[in-house]
Amino acid sequence: MSGPAATPSPSPSPVARVQQGVARGIGIGLGLTIAAVVIGYGRSAAATLESRFATLGIAALVLGLWLAAAIGSVARRRFVSDGAIGGRDGVDPGVDTGNAILRNTAEQVLLAGFAYTALTLLSDHARVPVALFVACFSAGRLLFWTGYRDGAEARALGFALTFYPSVAALLMAVFALATA
Repeated sequence: MSGPAATPSPSPSPVARVQQGVARGIGIGLGLTIAAVVIGYGRSAAATLESRFATLGIAALVLGLWLAAAIGSVARRRFVSDGAIGGRDGVDPGVDTGNAILRNTAEQVLLAGFAYTALTLLSDHARVPVALFVACFSAGRLLFWTGYRDGAEARALGFALTFYPSVAALLMAVFALATA
C-alpha cells in the first residue's frame, strides 16, 4: 500500500531563478554594507576638518578613476568597431555593453560623490566609514564590470556593493545632521 503520489513541486521559472540569484547578491552586498557601517563607526575617532577633506579627496580620486576607466573602455571599443567608430550606437554589442557599464558607473559615481561628501562634511567620524565605502565601491565596480556579460545574477553583488554603501552614507549624514 502506498499513499497518494506526491506531486512534484514545479521548478522555479528562469526569471524566478535569476531573481533568486539577484536577491542573493543584494543580500550579500547589504550585509557587507552593514558590516562597513558597524566597523567604520567602531574604528572611527573624531577627525579634523583637514583630515576629513583629505579622505574626501581620496574618495573623489577613486570615483574619478572608475569613471575614467569606463569612459576609456567605451572609447577603446568604438575605436576598433567599424560600425561604432562614427558614434552610432546599436551596431556593436561590445560598445553597447560598454555604454551600459559606463551609464551605470556614472550613476553610481554621482550618487557616491554626493553621499560621501555629505557624510564627510556633516560628521567628524566619517573617515573610516568613507574609506570602507570607497573600498566597497571599487570591489563592486570590479565585480559588476567583470560579471556584466554573464547576466543580472553575476552583476548583482557588484551593483549592491556600489549602491548600498552610498545609501548608508546618505543615511549616516542625515543622522549626523539630526544629532548635531
